[in-house]
Amino acid sequence: MLPPGSRAEQGTTVIDAGGLVVSPGFIDLHSHADYTVEAEPEATGQLAQGITSIVTGNCGWSPFPIGDTAELREWSAFLGGDPSWGWRDFAGFADRVDAATPAVHVLPLVGHIATRIAVLGGELRGPDAAEMLRMRQLLVGAMTQGAWGLSTGLIYAPGSFAEPEEVATLVAAAAEAGALYSTHVRDETGQLIAALDEAIEAAEAARRSGATPRLQISHLKAMGPANHGMVPQALARIDAAREAGLDVAADVYPYTASATTLASRLPSWALDGGAEALCERLAHDGTRERIRAALADRFARGDFDPAGIVLGDLPGGRFAEASGSSLTELARGLDVAPAEAALIVLAAHRGVVGIINHAMSEDDLRAAIRHPQVAIASDGGALEPRGAGTTHPRAFGTFPRVFARYVREQGLLTIEDAVRKCTGLPAARLGLRDRGVLREGAVADITVFDPAGIRDLADYSHPWRLATGVHTVLLDGRITWREGRATGVRAGGALRRARRR
Repeated sequence: MLPPGSRAEQGTTVIDAGGLVVSPGFIDLHSHADYTVEAEPEATGQLAQGITSIVTGNCGWSPFPIGDTAELREWSAFLGGDPSWGWRDFAGFADRVDAATPAVHVLPLVGHIATRIAVLGGELRGPDAAEMLRMRQLLVGAMTQGAWGLSTGLIYAPGSFAEPEEVATLVAAAAEAGALYSTHVRDETGQLIAALDEAIEAAEAARRSGATPRLQISHLKAMGPANHGMVPQALARIDAAREAGLDVAADVYPYTASATTLASRLPSWALDGGAEALCERLAHDGTRERIRAALADRFARGDFDPAGIVLGDLPGGRFAEASGSSLTELARGLDVAPAEAALIVLAAHRGVVGIINHAMSEDDLRAAIRHPQVAIASDGGALEPRGAGTTHPRAFGTFPRVFARYVREQGLLTIEDAVRKCTGLPAARLGLRDRGVLREGAVADITVFDPAGIRDLADYSHPWRLATGVHTVLLDGRITWREGRATGVRAGGALRRARRR
């Protein structure tokens, strides 16, 4: 109904939002959908959550810039998806996104890992002066074309091969352009605080050079039973940096399991040269034993519990039937120790094994969600619920889960706080002034949801279920989702960041 005394112009669509929340469209600060957006542009998984914009290119992994296409494809294979790879740079990728006409806006970051591969390949070494200059040129070129910032994934090879000085040089370049620096820090286990300090120091160095950096800590967490309780310490570090004048914040997904690649649990040197080089090392008895011993040590320290490492889909290989089993269960079936089981399955599947890792504590998660400078983000990649098998439910449940579990059920957040963490806060991190807000003159990206009915239905047993409770989604003023279903309107595309004058 229209409010008393108001009227609608002829041809106007009236949305009855009585009893519902009218919010800015949700902005997902951390997505890997750059690898799926061409094949899944309908993005019903995002519209069902009220998401209107997704930030891609996270954790150092963007599908550009490209030096050797085959090499970048091999390194990023664990991310899944089926990109066409019909581009070389940000501009070409953005054009392909536009051509796919997605139902959401896509805001790409440029990944440090992709940039490094374009210049150094997958080698375990630092760049020389000319190579460092080339990396910087590729980064600045992507941001000149419209990329929204730089991301690093310092836990993933070959990003993990970079010394702090290399990263700091690129962070300074991003800061000079007024862009965001988003980082999956170098360690999320026992060295979490040291890894966070490395990120803060890189931003501080950029500030000392006269730039104004914005630092975003991706999916803040402490992995492994031995490290539970560290997130409040990390938040205190962020608070101290902010008090010292540094613009630093974080994001989090509302789950106590991550999703990544099993190879990321190995020592970094074992991945020098990529998956095929890893398989060669696993075929060499002496080197294999070094890798096994290093992994076994991580298990013994409590950085990771093999009982919490669940194997993802393994199509077409020896262990295809093991999908959904834990590493401990696989080891028991093979009658070997968990570290040895990990190497067996990696060798059998050519080094590409996805996992869901149950390794965080609920208390740490609640501390992060409650913090005023922590936004909500999914870290998902799938856009359509037409997959099968094992995946992480966060791609289809993140934003409704916050409102259902942490607002309505637990009262950890007010509904106003939760809306801010899904809209205004991520918009501010990106430097968006006309999205993430409801006001005259702003872009009409709008989500209307039922505060009593919004909920996530995806879980670890049924991860492909759509969320419920989002009534209407508008993208640039066009209705893309209405009463539980997509309208067929796909009004999104790649957003390009304006160059700072």
